[in-house]
Amino acid sequence: MTNRMNKGVLYVLSAPSGCGKGTVLAELFKRNSDIYYSISATTRAPREGEADGVNYFF
Repeated sequence: MTNRMNKGVLYVLSAPSGCGKGTVLAELFKRNSDIYYSISATTRAPREGEADGVNYFF
């Protein structure tokens, strides 16, 4: 028997700070309920307003 995994699509949104990546992502999430955000890990300390498991894994 052959096992098949569902294949998804990976989008990479890359731009310098302050270019509006968050604005673009917010609009995509409003329009598409089947899009998910990949949370990155970092060794730096959380900044004000950031939450572990939401913005980054600290």
